[in-house]
Amino acid sequence: MLLAPRVSGPTPFAAVSGRLKVIDRGGQTAPDVQQAVVFLLPARGNPPAVAPGRADITTENRTFSPHINVVTAGSTVRFPNRDGFNHNVFSLTEGNSFDLGLYDRGEGKTTLFMNAGVVNVFCNVHSTMSAIVVVRNTPWFAQPSVDGSFTIGNVPPGEYVLHLWHERAPESTRPVTVTAAGLQ
Repeated sequence: MLLAPRVSGPTPFAAVSGRLKVIDRGGQTAPDVQQAVVFLLPARGNPPAVAPGRADITTENRTFSPHINVVTAGSTVRFPNRDGFNHNVFSLTEGNSFDLGLYDRGEGKTTLFMNAGVVNVFCNVHSTMSAIVVVRNTPWFAQPSVDGSFTIGNVPPGEYVLHLWHERAPESTRPVTVTAAGLQ
């Protein structure tokens, strides 16, 4: 993964933005860069407490949508069923395992994601269905747009580790320093 970050904004907070490019085997640019997750963690110490959120991952046409969803730790994700048949959404991911049981069209069940990490989600009725919930314990994250551009707002000056995650690539990191004048 390639990255060209930059920082802008008035003190004391800045916006870290850049353009991510995911390269597939053979040197081709991946068409699904928007499925990546970019996030910052302090180089030392812990990130500030994050507010839990709410998100939906819909089951429709035997597919989870969106395929990748990023939430803060403590967030609730609802899985509404828009198919005309039952689904059973579950995960065996350590620290965030769950099983919502069978439920029919028009119903939606929820689960709580307490621990940071990558959670693989499946349907035990339809073996080809999968989704990923990326749970972060930081307020500083983004998913790139189709052209790879992203912005992480409200970043206080300091030293960070920038993390780049995509389901088909090993997570990569790089140290960055955010100042009022920009990225060092």
